[in-house]
Amino acid sequence: MYIPYGRQSINEADIQAVVDVLKSDYVTTGPKVSEFERKVADYVGAKYAVAIANGTAALHAACHAAGITEGDEVITTPITFAASANCVLYCGARPVFADIKENTYNIDPEDIKRKITSRTKAIIAVHYSGQPCEMDEIQKIAEEYHLTVIEDAAHALGADYKGRKIGSISDMTTFSFHPVKHITTGEGGMITTNQEELYKKLLLFRTHGITRDEDIMTDNEGDWYYQQLDLGYNYRITDIQCALGISQMNRLDEFVAKRRTLAERYNQAFQNVSDIMIPEQEEGCHNSYHLYVIQIVKKNRKEVFDKLRAAGIGVNVHYIPVYKHPYYQNHGYDEVCCKTAEEFYARAVSLPLYPDLTYEQQDYVIEQVLRVIQEG
Repeated sequence: MYIPYGRQSINEADIQAVVDVLKSDYVTTGPKVSEFERKVADYVGAKYAVAIANGTAALHAACHAAGITEGDEVITTPITFAASANCVLYCGARPVFADIKENTYNIDPEDIKRKITSRTKAIIAVHYSGQPCEMDEIQKIAEEYHLTVIEDAAHALGADYKGRKIGSISDMTTFSFHPVKHITTGEGGMITTNQEELYKKLLLFRTHGITRDEDIMTDNEGDWYYQQLDLGYNYRITDIQCALGISQMNRLDEFVAKRRTLAERYNQAFQNVSDIMIPEQEEGCHNSYHLYVIQIVKKNRKEVFDKLRAAGIGVNVHYIPVYKHPYYQNHGYDEVCCKTAEEFYARAVSLPLYPDLTYEQQDYVIEQVLRVIQEG
């Protein structure tokens, strides 16, 4: 038996939705793209949504739309997948890493303020594991220093912050639909925004910077005519993927509810175990639990990790601090240190968490974690 840390949940309705598109006139960009965009926008409470090739492309597009360019700095967290910082580099700018909070593992607003310089252009706030960041504090900082706020919500579809769905709060919010996320399109992503100007920039960037929109073209020689107005990328998503996404959205609340139930079962199992720290939830926030991360204290994390893997449990570690990767170490980040982030990384273990995880499987995971901890 092998239990992964995450996996997709595909049912017959999902399969039929894809088959229907394969039998239609559209398999690349067609009507399912805009339908998927509208479904996500309505769910999170945003005016606009732009479906895109993947979560990394979503971050890149958001940085471009924000006008991030050479000489700028963007503050983000080191406890994230590399894409949250790489997207800044793609635009010729420099990521700056602010430390995390001990209790939520999210970026610390106080350290954001300490890292702001005259070059700071934006903040990329990553909702780690599905736990919303302190958006009120981050928005106050952004307003004071005239910064753009991009939320990396790859982990947080379905989460809410003080009564508002993640995806409706900041200048832009990005999502990922990789198979281990809350819903999947195979590969895929989305950017939501309430600002029409950003929306139009995102649309252009997704399609090579090319448009047929007469309202923004400088000329029109006929029905065949189009113009490249900006330097964009081929970051388009297909109708095949979006059909799957639409079908998956119909079960999103069900998926999130199951994740929360599983997380609470882990909490109950580990809350009184002195060698395990369980994640906290901020008051007024509802975590959508992409990940369930414990911290191993007093014990050797690698030994615990290896024994759990040997027991058929696909535990993982999220994440190596981004600046610790060789590429960053070789490009001016060798003296960066975010103390709390590094302490967290040294202790973190992600346990299996996904909608199709059975309670019997979870009980086995709990049993094995307790066994390994007790063995020392």
